[in-house]
Amino acid sequence: MAERTETHEFKTEVKQLLNLIINSLYSNQEIFLRELISNASDAIDKLRFKSQTDESILGDDTEFKIKLERDALKNMLTIEDNGIGMTYDEVLEDIGTIARSGSNAFIEAMEQLNKTDALTPELIGQFGVGFYSSFIVAEKVTILTRAVGEEKAVRWESHGDGEFTVTEAEKKSRGTRITLELRKKQEGEPDFTDEWTIRQIVKQHSDFVAYPIVMDVEKTEPIPETEQIKDADGKAVGETTRTVIKAETLNSMKAIWSKNKKDVTDQEYEEFYRHISHDWNPPLKKLHLKLEGTTEYTALLYIPSQAPFDLFNPEAKHGVQLYCKRVFIMDDCKELMPEYFRFVKGVVDAPDLNLNVSREILQQDRLVRNIRRNLVKKLFDLLNGLEAENYEKFWQEFGAVLKVGVHTDIENKNKIADLLRYKTTKSDGQWKSLKQYVDDMKPDQKEIYYITGENLSALLNSPLLEQLKSDDFEVLLMTDPIDEWVTQSLTEYDGKKLKSAEKGDLDLKKVDEDRKDKYETLFKHIRAKLEDTIKEVRPSTRLTDSVACLSGDTFDMSGYMEKILKSAGQTPPENKRVLELNMTHPVMDKIHGMFEADKKNPKLDDYIHLLLDLAVIGEGGKLEDPSKFSKLVGELMAAA
Repeated sequence: MAERTETHEFKTEVKQLLNLIINSLYSNQEIFLRELISNASDAIDKLRFKSQTDESILGDDTEFKIKLERDALKNMLTIEDNGIGMTYDEVLEDIGTIARSGSNAFIEAMEQLNKTDALTPELIGQFGVGFYSSFIVAEKVTILTRAVGEEKAVRWESHGDGEFTVTEAEKKSRGTRITLELRKKQEGEPDFTDEWTIRQIVKQHSDFVAYPIVMDVEKTEPIPETEQIKDADGKAVGETTRTVIKAETLNSMKAIWSKNKKDVTDQEYEEFYRHISHDWNPPLKKLHLKLEGTTEYTALLYIPSQAPFDLFNPEAKHGVQLYCKRVFIMDDCKELMPEYFRFVKGVVDAPDLNLNVSREILQQDRLVRNIRRNLVKKLFDLLNGLEAENYEKFWQEFGAVLKVGVHTDIENKNKIADLLRYKTTKSDGQWKSLKQYVDDMKPDQKEIYYITGENLSALLNSPLLEQLKSDDFEVLLMTDPIDEWVTQSLTEYDGKKLKSAEKGDLDLKKVDEDRKDKYETLFKHIRAKLEDTIKEVRPSTRLTDSVACLSGDTFDMSGYMEKILKSAGQTPPENKRVLELNMTHPVMDKIHGMFEADKKNPKLDDYIHLLLDLAVIGEGGKLEDPSKFSKLVGELMAAA
């Protein structure tokens, strides 16, 4: 009887998708090998599942494996598995149609069986589409497959040009063999018959596939003494080594995230961390969890002990690796980890992610959001549970990154606030949480006071804090640029409002109205002289020892924020400051006396500008005319 042979045309939508896949869908050519290995793993999964109820179907072939064969002379690559294989009708239905997946149909059938979770096979579920990625690199693809329990095999062939043929054939054993007749390699393209190219692809994309991926490679080995040619004295003559071809397993199959935590040693955890992070320092902490139910995934996450050198480089890749049933999908899965946790390393393996047809882009769906929400919650729990010493190490390395979440993640803003740490005017150089600050507040203190700037020492000795210190109020010292955005978003904590020591009225003491009236005319004169620089001159409620400082109104931009914008090459909006003067300072009496005696005295103008310079220096700013300041100070010292 003649063998059955049929020629078919791809359906219109298949032609369109095939054209898309070949020309633009995959960003890297090498992805085709990941897809074919993944499909081979699926096929073995199905057979392994079926054999649990009927072991006899395995026959003598009980060692599952995926075999790669390369032929540089013929420019061919072959991927073969000893999985469940396909019948003639399955080839027509599953390979001939992208819109339908044999794996999807199998999942539906399995669900109807209502088997326990232990029997659930691991499936990728995207066979049809993944297979067609072969045409990225191949000008012709041939499938030879024999389903388990079938006598006949099936051969499928296509050039990806609109037609395919299906023929009954012979094959000695079950499983599927896919042969790619590769396109001619263009300059700069990888050689997919090269041993090291294939090794690298398997290591990167399929290292944790559950079955051995084997390939014949050349090896040098010693010739056994019994086979060596020896002279009369028994010494070897000629070669003592020879080149042999041996099968080698290319993947580690060590997907430790899929194991029970009790079965993984600390050494294995550390080795895996080094593998995915390329960081030879041990991690600070790990999080290994498996969630089952409506949202199913496994995650193994690490918090590094040291920040990478490129942590703040916007071009650097950060985040977790995404796997789908041990098959690598993407390196930097931003959809599963918020920006403020970008330092977290690890893997997330989810069987039911809604990937697009190339498996390279993760769609934003409810499952993804659930996984992200759960991971973020677990990470908060982990950080809150760290010992004080370890948390201090973490904060010094990653605190500035975590603060980003206050401004970007409204939902978790309060949880992040609990993790914030600052040095204060009373903490003696130690880190302090906002909760500790609130617990230590004086009974008559209503607000949480803070000040921002670039230098801890300058902040600690800032004139703006003099009255706060005098009243024994504690002040948070914020020295990270990101703190400016933190204070914009975190306006209160535990019912206490955050109040800048630099802006608005602190309501710390009442202004002496008699003195205010006395100095009113002088203050107007000073304001007129400095109107290009400042917007107001006021009696200070902040100063006790210093003569002058610069402050702002409640909603003004801080001086530090202005510096940040300028250093970033931006032009900040015009933001004139308020010059506050200490009416009880002896200098003000001297200047007032000079003003009363002769309002046109040229020295008076010098002293007015000197007051402004002292205020600028007090907040760590730069003087417009340092030489003039130096000259005036010199004259004052000589006169004294």
